[in-house]
Amino acid sequence: MLVPYALQRDLEAARYAADRAFRQYDAADPENRLVTSELEVRWNKALGRVSEIEARMAKHQTTTPRSIPLSAHQIAALAGNLRAVWTAPSTDARLKKRIVRTLIHEVVADLDDVLSEIVLVIHWVGGVHTKLRLPKRRRGQRNATPDDIVDAVRQLVLIANDDVIAGVLNRNGLTTGNGNRWTRERVTALRSYRKIPVFRPQIDGVEPWLNLGSAAKLLGVTPKTLRLAAEAGEIEGAHPLPDGPWIFSRSKLATPEAQQIFARARQSHRHPTRSLPDQESLFPPIT
Repeated sequence: MLVPYALQRDLEAARYAADRAFRQYDAADPENRLVTSELEVRWNKALGRVSEIEARMAKHQTTTPRSIPLSAHQIAALAGNLRAVWTAPSTDARLKKRIVRTLIHEVVADLDDVLSEIVLVIHWVGGVHTKLRLPKRRRGQRNATPDDIVDAVRQLVLIANDDVIAGVLNRNGLTTGNGNRWTRERVTALRSYRKIPVFRPQIDGVEPWLNLGSAAKLLGVTPKTLRLAAEAGEIEGAHPLPDGPWIFSRSKLATPEAQQIFARARQSHRHPTRSLPDQESLFPPIT
């Protein structure tokens, strides 16, 4: 199993530092105990750094899955289904670059001013050529993120960080202005450009905005009861995306309208605030 070059470089530097610390300690006057003690501490610290990197390398060798050699038939099958290889979650950017450099000899770009298009001719390694036409961006044209997505991000930052927001946007099938999937970095860039503040948890743990589960727990009802009340307009709650979290204000949960939901839930057998004592659970307890 190959060890990453960065770890090999760090180990080489750590060993050099440890050897240098030993030479300084060995050359010191034994009578000068203050100096020798300090040099010995530095030497031990350098040796500890070497041991730490060696342990990381050993862990990498044991945890990294070993590559399984593929037969010619399996390689041909992968080549015939390049889209599946390209879109696989395990295919990172580095592997995609290797695939592109292996399959593509060069790409020649030209402009078609009549049709306002960019003409790309891909020269594949096997000698086949593919022509693509892309619309040319007009002067002043911007691929801006739609306003409804920006509004959704403004609401989601009340309860979620950029990584969670990216997952919610992708789950709803939304893309950036350039048609890309959302990542934490792209959400951060959008917030920075639109001057949307980042989500920061409160130091005292009392969050002014809550998701459905936390709001229902605070109110003393089930999440389903609170969701139905919000959908019926009985309590104010934001639901920026169809497949996304509900957002409730802590202050709204202390209003008389919210307390009426709690009182009605306690009296209703259809939406109890908690499980009945004789109700069996579908899931075994996890300890």
